[in-house]
Amino acid sequence: MESITTKDGRLILFHGLDQDEAIKAMGAVKAALGTRDGVAFAMTTESNLSWTVADLVEHVLEEHQHMTGAQPT
Repeated sequence: MESITTKDGRLILFHGLDQDEAIKAMGAVKAALGTRDGVAFAMTTESNLSWTVADLVEHVLEEHQHMTGAQPT
């Protein structure tokens, strides 16, 4: 059995939302969690729908850390 490890962090994945809905949902999630930082958000795309969950999480969290300079939580 292969062991899969992913980067630590928190990720919210949206599917089927338009851009305005996603922005509203991101704001609602941040308000509910009481934080503006520490959560990565992603939307499904034609490309990433074929990825494994582990690969998607790893990619999004790496990208989020690179863009924000955030350290894994």
